[in-house]
Amino acid sequence: MKRARLPMLAVLPITVIASVIAVPFVLGDHPLRWEAGSLVPHLVINGDESTSSDQAPGVGDGTGGSTSPTVELAKVDKEWKEGMPQWGVQIYWEDNADSAEYVEKQARLQANYLVGLHANSVSISFPFITGGRDSTEIGASDKTPSPQRMADVLGIFHEAGLRTTVRPLLDEASLDVDNGDWRGNIQPTDRDAWFTSYEEFLTPYLEAADSEQATTFVIGTELNSMEGDPRWDALVDNAEKLFIGEVAYDANWDNYVRGPITMPVNHLGVDAYFPVKVEDDASVDTLVDGWNDWLDKKATGPLPKITIAEAGIGAMNGAYRAPGDFYTKRAVNPEVQANWYTAVCQVVQERQMSGVYWWSIYFDDNPNDKPDDKKQSRLDFAGRPLTEKAIKSCFTSDYAGPGTDTAS
Repeated sequence: MKRARLPMLAVLPITVIASVIAVPFVLGDHPLRWEAGSLVPHLVINGDESTSSDQAPGVGDGTGGSTSPTVELAKVDKEWKEGMPQWGVQIYWEDNADSAEYVEKQARLQANYLVGLHANSVSISFPFITGGRDSTEIGASDKTPSPQRMADVLGIFHEAGLRTTVRPLLDEASLDVDNGDWRGNIQPTDRDAWFTSYEEFLTPYLEAADSEQATTFVIGTELNSMEGDPRWDALVDNAEKLFIGEVAYDANWDNYVRGPITMPVNHLGVDAYFPVKVEDDASVDTLVDGWNDWLDKKATGPLPKITIAEAGIGAMNGAYRAPGDFYTKRAVNPEVQANWYTAVCQVVQERQMSGVYWWSIYFDDNPNDKPDDKKQSRLDFAGRPLTEKAIKSCFTSDYAGPGTDTAS
Protein backbone atom coordinates (compact mmCIF):
# COMPACT_ATOMS: atom_id res chain seq x y z
CA MET A 1 0.00 0.00 0.00
CA LYS A 2 1.34 3.42 -0.90
CA ARG A 3 2.02 5.44 2.19
CA ALA A 4 0.61 8.92 2.62
CA ARG A 5 3.36 11.49 2.33
CA LEU A 6 3.08 14.94 3.81
CA PRO A 7 5.39 17.91 4.25
CA MET A 8 7.35 17.05 7.34
CA LEU A 9 6.03 19.93 9.43
CA ALA A 10 2.47 18.81 8.84
CA VAL A 11 2.94 15.46 10.54
CA LEU A 12 4.41 16.86 13.73
CA PRO A 13 1.95 17.64 16.55
CA ILE A 14 3.99 20.60 17.67
CA THR A 15 3.99 24.38 17.60
CA VAL A 16 6.05 25.89 14.79
CA ILE A 17 7.53 29.36 14.95
CA ALA A 18 6.43 31.25 11.87
CA SER A 19 9.39 33.54 11.55
CA VAL A 20 12.48 32.49 9.64
CA ILE A 21 15.55 31.94 11.78
CA ALA A 22 18.67 33.28 10.16
CA VAL A 23 21.53 30.87 10.74
CA PRO A 24 24.80 31.90 9.15
CA PHE A 25 26.96 29.31 7.47
CA VAL A 26 30.13 28.82 9.44
CA LEU A 27 32.69 26.39 8.09
CA GLY A 28 33.06 23.72 10.73
CA ASP A 29 29.40 23.68 11.75
CA HIS A 30 28.71 21.66 8.63
CA PRO A 31 30.20 18.17 8.88
CA LEU A 32 32.35 17.99 5.77
CA ARG A 33 33.62 14.50 5.06
CA TRP A 34 36.51 15.16 2.72
CA GLU A 35 39.94 15.01 4.35
CA ALA A 36 43.17 16.49 3.11
CA GLY A 37 45.15 13.98 1.13
CA SER A 38 42.14 12.24 -0.45
CA LEU A 39 42.43 11.58 -4.14
CA VAL A 40 40.07 13.51 -6.37
CA PRO A 41 37.62 10.81 -7.48
CA HIS A 42 36.87 9.82 -11.04
CA LEU A 43 33.26 10.39 -12.04
CA VAL A 44 31.52 7.33 -13.42
CA ILE A 45 28.09 8.18 -14.72
CA ASN A 46 25.59 5.32 -15.03
CA GLY A 47 27.85 2.64 -14.76
CA ASP A 48 45.95 10.20 27.05
CA GLU A 49 42.56 9.05 28.14
CA SER A 50 41.70 7.26 31.35
CA THR A 51 40.38 3.76 30.97
CA SER A 52 37.05 2.54 32.21
CA SER A 53 36.31 -0.80 33.80
CA ASP A 54 32.66 -0.49 32.74
CA GLN A 55 33.08 -1.30 29.09
CA ALA A 56 30.56 -3.16 27.03
CA PRO A 57 31.45 -6.72 26.05
CA GLY A 58 33.43 -6.63 22.86
CA VAL A 59 34.39 -2.98 23.31
CA GLY A 60 38.13 -2.77 23.75
CA ASP A 61 38.41 -6.17 25.40
CA GLY A 62 39.13 -8.19 22.26
CA THR A 63 35.91 -10.23 22.27
CA GLY A 64 34.39 -8.12 19.51
CA GLY A 65 37.54 -7.57 17.57
CA SER A 66 38.11 -10.89 15.86
CA THR A 67 39.12 -10.40 12.27
CA SER A 68 38.22 -13.89 11.11
CA PRO A 69 35.43 -13.89 8.53
CA THR A 70 34.20 -17.18 9.97
CA VAL A 71 33.81 -15.95 13.55
CA GLU A 72 30.26 -16.23 14.82
CA LEU A 73 28.51 -12.89 14.85
CA ALA A 74 27.35 -11.43 18.12
CA LYS A 75 23.62 -10.77 18.32
CA VAL A 76 21.85 -7.66 19.51
CA ASP A 77 20.29 -7.72 22.97
CA LYS A 78 16.84 -7.08 21.54
CA GLU A 79 16.02 -6.58 17.89
CA TRP A 80 14.43 -3.29 16.94
CA LYS A 81 10.68 -3.30 16.43
CA GLU A 82 8.36 -0.53 15.32
CA GLY A 83 7.99 2.03 18.09
CA MET A 84 11.30 1.26 19.78
CA PRO A 85 14.04 3.90 19.81
CA GLN A 86 16.75 3.59 17.21
CA TRP A 87 20.03 3.38 19.09
CA GLY A 88 22.58 3.48 16.33
CA VAL A 89 25.90 4.46 14.78
CA GLN A 90 26.76 5.83 11.36
CA ILE A 91 29.30 3.66 9.56
CA TYR A 92 31.03 5.66 6.83
CA TRP A 93 32.22 3.37 4.05
CA GLU A 94 34.65 4.35 1.34
CA ASP A 95 35.29 1.20 -0.64
CA ASN A 96 38.98 0.78 -1.47
CA ALA A 97 38.48 -2.16 -3.83
CA ASP A 98 39.60 -4.60 -1.17
CA SER A 99 38.80 -8.27 -1.42
CA ALA A 100 35.37 -9.65 -0.59
CA GLU A 101 36.99 -11.47 2.33
CA TYR A 102 38.29 -8.20 3.74
CA VAL A 103 34.90 -6.52 3.41
CA GLU A 104 33.24 -9.42 5.21
CA LYS A 105 35.88 -9.30 7.95
CA GLN A 106 35.36 -5.58 8.50
CA ALA A 107 31.58 -5.87 8.48
CA ARG A 108 31.73 -8.56 11.14
CA LEU A 109 34.19 -6.52 13.18
CA GLN A 110 31.92 -3.47 13.09
CA ALA A 111 28.78 -5.49 13.80
CA ASN A 112 30.32 -7.10 16.87
CA TYR A 113 31.51 -3.74 18.13
CA LEU A 114 28.04 -2.22 17.75
CA VAL A 115 26.45 -5.14 19.53
CA GLY A 116 28.98 -4.61 22.32
CA LEU A 117 27.73 -1.04 22.64
CA HIS A 118 24.15 -2.38 22.90
CA ALA A 119 23.16 -0.69 19.64
CA ASN A 120 20.10 -1.99 17.83
CA SER A 121 20.61 0.01 14.61
CA VAL A 122 23.26 0.91 12.07
CA SER A 123 23.29 3.32 9.15
CA ILE A 124 25.73 2.87 6.27
CA SER A 125 26.70 6.23 4.82
CA PHE A 126 28.59 5.98 1.54
CA PRO A 127 29.89 8.54 -0.95
CA PHE A 128 28.75 9.48 -4.40
CA ILE A 129 30.03 12.39 -6.47
CA THR A 130 29.10 15.10 -8.89
CA GLY A 131 31.04 17.11 -11.44
CA GLY A 132 30.88 20.36 -9.46
CA ARG A 133 28.44 22.72 -7.79
CA ASP A 134 26.48 23.37 -11.01
CA SER A 135 26.86 19.89 -12.52
CA THR A 136 23.87 17.84 -13.61
CA GLU A 137 25.76 14.55 -13.36
CA ILE A 138 25.66 12.22 -10.37
CA GLY A 139 27.64 9.01 -10.17
CA ALA A 140 30.01 6.66 -8.41
CA SER A 141 33.64 7.32 -7.66
CA ASP A 142 36.34 4.75 -7.07
CA LYS A 143 35.38 5.01 -3.36
CA THR A 144 31.70 4.17 -3.86
CA PRO A 145 30.75 0.63 -2.78
CA SER A 146 28.99 -1.32 -5.50
CA PRO A 147 25.34 -2.25 -4.93
CA GLN A 148 26.34 -5.92 -4.57
CA ARG A 149 28.98 -5.18 -1.93
CA MET A 150 26.47 -2.98 -0.14
CA ALA A 151 24.04 -5.89 -0.12
CA ASP A 152 26.73 -8.19 1.27
CA VAL A 153 27.46 -5.84 4.18
CA LEU A 154 23.76 -5.25 4.85
CA GLY A 155 23.31 -9.00 5.05
CA ILE A 156 25.96 -9.31 7.76
CA PHE A 157 24.46 -6.48 9.82
CA HIS A 158 21.03 -8.00 9.37
CA GLU A 159 22.35 -11.36 10.55
CA ALA A 160 23.56 -9.65 13.72
CA GLY A 161 20.00 -8.42 14.32
CA LEU A 162 20.72 -4.76 13.59
CA ARG A 163 18.15 -2.43 12.07
CA THR A 164 19.75 -1.16 8.85
CA THR A 165 19.66 2.13 6.97
CA VAL A 166 21.28 2.91 3.62
CA ARG A 167 22.41 6.53 3.29
CA PRO A 168 24.02 8.01 0.16
CA LEU A 169 26.10 11.11 0.91
CA LEU A 170 27.38 13.57 -1.68
CA ASP A 171 31.15 13.58 -1.27
CA GLU A 172 32.49 17.11 -1.09
CA ALA A 173 35.78 15.99 -2.60
CA SER A 174 33.99 16.60 -5.90
CA LEU A 175 33.16 20.20 -4.93
CA ASP A 176 35.27 23.34 -4.52
CA VAL A 177 35.23 23.42 -0.73
CA ASP A 178 37.97 26.07 -0.64
CA ASN A 179 35.47 28.49 -2.17
CA GLY A 180 32.63 27.54 0.17
CA ASP A 181 30.98 24.84 -1.90
CA TRP A 182 29.34 22.02 0.00
CA ARG A 183 26.53 19.57 -0.62
CA GLY A 184 23.98 22.01 0.75
CA ASN A 185 24.50 24.73 -1.86
CA ILE A 186 24.72 22.85 -5.17
CA GLN A 187 22.92 24.55 -8.05
CA PRO A 188 22.67 22.20 -11.04
CA THR A 189 22.08 24.11 -14.25
CA ASP A 190 19.41 21.64 -15.39
CA ARG A 191 17.42 20.19 -12.53
CA ASP A 192 15.53 17.74 -14.72
CA ALA A 193 18.84 16.24 -15.80
CA TRP A 194 20.15 16.21 -12.22
CA PHE A 195 17.15 14.32 -10.89
CA THR A 196 17.27 11.86 -13.79
CA SER A 197 20.96 11.20 -13.11
CA TYR A 198 20.39 10.88 -9.37
CA GLU A 199 17.54 8.41 -9.85
CA GLU A 200 19.68 6.28 -12.15
CA PHE A 201 22.43 6.22 -9.55
CA LEU A 202 20.10 5.38 -6.65
CA THR A 203 18.09 2.63 -8.36
CA PRO A 204 20.48 -0.33 -7.87
CA TYR A 205 21.12 0.70 -4.25
CA LEU A 206 17.39 0.78 -3.57
CA GLU A 207 17.16 -2.71 -5.04
CA ALA A 208 20.08 -3.90 -2.90
CA ALA A 209 18.54 -2.39 0.23
CA ASP A 210 15.24 -4.06 -0.53
CA SER A 211 16.86 -7.43 -1.18
CA GLU A 212 18.53 -7.38 2.23
CA GLN A 213 15.47 -6.12 4.11
CA ALA A 214 16.90 -2.75 5.12
CA THR A 215 14.43 -0.74 7.16
CA THR A 216 15.20 2.75 5.85
CA PHE A 217 16.64 4.29 2.71
CA VAL A 218 17.67 7.94 3.03
CA ILE A 219 16.81 9.52 -0.30
CA GLY A 220 19.00 12.56 0.32
CA THR A 221 21.24 14.09 2.97
CA GLU A 222 21.93 17.77 3.71
CA LEU A 223 20.85 18.91 0.24
CA ASN A 224 19.58 22.28 1.49
CA SER A 225 19.39 23.97 -1.90
CA MET A 226 17.43 21.09 -3.43
CA GLU A 227 14.80 20.71 -0.73
CA GLY A 228 11.21 21.39 -1.74
CA ASP A 229 11.81 20.85 -5.44
CA PRO A 230 8.67 19.24 -6.94
CA ARG A 231 10.84 16.75 -8.85
CA TRP A 232 11.37 14.84 -5.59
CA ASP A 233 7.82 13.49 -5.90
CA ALA A 234 8.60 11.36 -8.94
CA LEU A 235 11.96 10.27 -7.54
CA VAL A 236 10.40 9.15 -4.25
CA ASP A 237 7.54 7.44 -6.09
CA ASN A 238 10.10 5.39 -7.99
CA ALA A 239 12.01 4.64 -4.78
CA GLU A 240 8.86 3.32 -3.13
CA LYS A 241 8.27 0.97 -6.05
CA LEU A 242 11.75 -0.50 -5.64
CA PHE A 243 12.09 -0.45 -1.85
CA ILE A 244 9.42 -1.70 0.53
CA GLY A 245 10.86 0.00 3.60
CA GLU A 246 10.79 3.57 4.85
CA VAL A 247 12.04 6.35 2.56
CA ALA A 248 13.48 9.20 4.62
CA TYR A 249 15.36 12.45 4.22
CA ASP A 250 18.11 13.82 6.50
CA ALA A 251 18.22 17.61 6.87
CA ASN A 252 21.16 19.67 8.05
CA TRP A 253 20.67 21.37 11.39
CA ASP A 254 20.71 24.94 10.06
CA ASN A 255 17.94 24.34 7.54
CA TYR A 256 15.95 22.38 10.10
CA VAL A 257 15.66 25.36 12.44
CA ARG A 258 15.37 27.93 9.64
CA GLY A 259 12.03 26.82 8.26
CA PRO A 260 9.83 23.97 7.03
CA ILE A 261 11.55 20.96 5.48
CA THR A 262 9.10 20.08 2.74
CA MET A 263 10.04 16.72 1.26
CA PRO A 264 7.71 13.93 0.00
CA VAL A 265 8.82 11.43 2.64
CA ASN A 266 7.23 10.28 5.86
CA HIS A 267 10.25 10.50 8.14
CA LEU A 268 12.81 13.19 8.79
CA GLY A 269 16.29 12.86 10.22
CA VAL A 270 18.40 15.78 11.38
CA ASP A 271 22.18 16.00 11.22
CA ALA A 272 22.43 17.88 14.49
CA TYR A 273 25.59 19.89 15.11
CA PHE A 274 24.03 22.70 17.14
CA PRO A 275 26.76 25.00 18.50
CA VAL A 276 26.46 25.73 22.23
CA LYS A 277 28.61 28.65 23.37
CA VAL A 278 29.72 27.39 26.77
CA GLU A 279 33.02 26.57 28.41
CA ASP A 280 34.64 23.14 28.38
CA ASP A 281 33.60 22.45 31.98
CA ALA A 282 29.91 23.07 31.29
CA SER A 283 27.55 20.62 32.97
CA VAL A 284 25.42 18.10 31.11
CA ASP A 285 22.32 20.06 32.14
CA THR A 286 23.77 23.20 30.56
CA LEU A 287 24.40 21.34 27.32
CA VAL A 288 20.85 19.97 27.39
CA ASP A 289 19.54 23.52 27.79
CA GLY A 290 21.65 24.62 24.83
CA TRP A 291 20.20 21.92 22.61
CA ASN A 292 16.65 22.69 23.70
CA ASP A 293 17.17 26.36 22.91
CA TRP A 294 17.99 25.37 19.33
CA LEU A 295 15.15 22.86 19.00
CA ASP A 296 12.65 25.35 20.41
CA LYS A 297 13.42 27.72 17.54
CA LYS A 298 11.54 25.25 15.36
CA ALA A 299 9.04 23.59 17.66
CA THR A 300 8.43 23.00 21.33
CA GLY A 301 7.47 19.79 23.04
CA PRO A 302 7.88 16.17 21.94
CA LEU A 303 9.41 15.40 18.53
CA PRO A 304 8.35 11.80 17.91
CA LYS A 305 8.76 12.01 14.14
CA ILE A 306 12.35 13.21 14.34
CA THR A 307 15.48 11.05 14.41
CA ILE A 308 18.89 12.50 15.16
CA ALA A 309 20.55 11.04 12.07
CA GLU A 310 23.96 12.38 13.03
CA ALA A 311 25.27 13.59 16.35
CA GLY A 312 28.88 13.91 17.35
CA ILE A 313 31.55 16.23 18.62
CA GLY A 314 35.31 16.37 18.85
CA ALA A 315 36.99 15.11 22.00
CA MET A 316 38.85 18.39 22.41
CA ASN A 317 38.78 21.76 24.08
CA GLY A 318 36.46 24.33 22.54
CA ALA A 319 34.35 21.78 20.68
CA TYR A 320 30.99 22.85 22.11
CA ARG A 321 31.15 26.02 20.00
CA ALA A 322 31.58 24.08 16.73
CA PRO A 323 30.54 20.44 17.17
CA GLY A 324 30.80 19.66 13.46
CA ASP A 325 34.40 20.82 13.06
CA PHE A 326 36.09 17.86 11.40
CA TYR A 327 39.44 19.51 10.84
CA THR A 328 40.62 21.51 13.84
CA LYS A 329 42.81 19.61 16.29
CA ARG A 330 43.01 21.30 19.65
CA ALA A 331 44.06 19.64 22.93
CA VAL A 332 42.30 16.32 23.46
CA ASN A 333 39.58 16.45 26.11
CA PRO A 334 37.63 13.18 26.46
CA GLU A 335 35.19 14.66 28.97
CA VAL A 336 33.91 17.18 26.42
CA GLN A 337 32.88 14.42 24.04
CA ALA A 338 31.44 12.11 26.70
CA ASN A 339 29.36 14.87 28.30
CA TRP A 340 28.00 15.91 24.91
CA TYR A 341 26.90 12.35 24.15
CA THR A 342 25.22 12.11 27.54
CA ALA A 343 23.40 15.41 26.98
CA VAL A 344 22.23 14.51 23.47
CA CYS A 345 20.88 11.18 24.68
CA GLN A 346 18.99 12.98 27.42
CA VAL A 347 17.47 15.38 24.88
CA VAL A 348 16.42 12.49 22.63
CA GLN A 349 14.56 10.91 25.52
CA GLU A 350 13.04 14.06 27.01
CA ARG A 351 11.81 15.23 23.59
CA GLN A 352 10.58 11.69 22.79
CA MET A 353 12.52 11.45 19.55
CA SER A 354 12.81 8.32 17.45
CA GLY A 355 16.46 7.77 18.26
CA VAL A 356 20.03 8.85 17.56
CA TYR A 357 22.92 7.75 15.36
CA TRP A 358 26.42 8.73 16.47
CA TRP A 359 28.86 10.01 13.86
CA SER A 360 30.83 7.92 13.12
CA ILE A 361 33.02 4.90 12.57
CA TYR A 362 35.00 4.53 9.37
CA PHE A 363 34.43 1.11 7.89
CA ASP A 364 38.15 0.36 7.51
CA ASP A 365 39.01 1.26 11.11
CA ASN A 366 39.31 -1.18 13.98
CA PRO A 367 36.90 0.31 16.54
CA ASN A 368 38.62 -1.55 19.36
CA ASP A 369 41.82 0.46 18.88
CA LYS A 370 42.51 3.70 20.69
CA PRO A 371 42.16 6.62 18.24
CA ASP A 372 45.35 8.01 16.76
CA ASP A 373 44.79 11.68 17.50
CA LYS A 374 47.71 12.70 15.31
CA LYS A 375 45.98 11.30 12.23
CA GLN A 376 42.30 10.80 12.95
CA SER A 377 39.49 13.28 13.41
CA ARG A 378 38.81 14.35 16.97
CA LEU A 379 35.19 13.36 16.28
CA ASP A 380 36.10 9.67 16.31
CA PHE A 381 34.59 8.09 19.43
CA ALA A 382 35.45 4.41 19.08
CA GLY A 383 38.22 3.48 21.48
CA ARG A 384 37.51 6.42 23.80
CA PRO A 385 36.41 4.74 27.07
CA LEU A 386 34.47 7.67 28.51
CA THR A 387 32.42 8.13 25.36
CA GLU A 388 31.84 4.41 24.95
CA LYS A 389 30.56 4.32 28.51
CA ALA A 390 28.19 7.20 27.75
CA ILE A 391 26.91 5.40 24.64
CA LYS A 392 26.38 2.18 26.52
CA SER A 393 24.46 4.04 29.23
CA CYS A 394 22.31 5.68 26.56
CA PHE A 395 21.60 2.49 24.67
CA THR A 396 20.65 0.57 27.83
CA SER A 397 18.38 3.27 29.25
CA ASP A 398 14.74 2.50 29.97
CA TYR A 399 13.47 4.81 27.22
CA ALA A 400 10.87 2.76 25.36
CA GLY A 401 10.43 5.07 22.41
CA PRO A 402 8.27 7.94 21.13
CA GLY A 403 4.94 8.33 22.85
CA THR A 404 6.05 6.65 26.06
CA ASP A 405 6.49 8.17 29.49
CA THR A 406 9.61 6.21 30.37
CA ALA A 407 12.16 8.82 29.30
CA SER A 408 14.85 9.04 31.93
